[in-house]
Amino acid sequence: MKQIEAVNDFVIKFANVNGSGSASANELFAKAILRMGVPVSPRNIFPSNIQGLPTWYEVRVTEEGHLGRRGGTDMMVAMNPQTWDADVAELAPGGYLSTTARGRCRLRSFATTSASSACR
Repeated sequence: MKQIEAVNDFVIKFANVNGSGSASANELFAKAILRMGVPVSPRNIFPSNIQGLPTWYEVRVTEEGHLGRRGGTDMMVAMNPQTWDADVAELAPGGYLSTTARGRCRLRSFATTSASSACR
């Protein structure tokens, strides 16, 4: 499986639990990329207003300045065990998965066909 290689043209998605402070962290990530001079298009997806329910935040980083969403996720930051399988299944082949497992942050590239056993 060939890893995704892109410069200033990728989609990163954060899968979180609402009420965990993720909204502030997500916004800081998007602002940091923007301050480096690369246009971003951040989106809340199903933003839950109830603490403990799932919420997603997707950032499209693109030198071309596209504002719309595009299919596929190049990197997933999966922090919600409730939505793990669906989140990992959204990864593009060769995409990257970042998660915490046993208290350590891990980043791994893999084929999405083995989503159930990835990083467990």
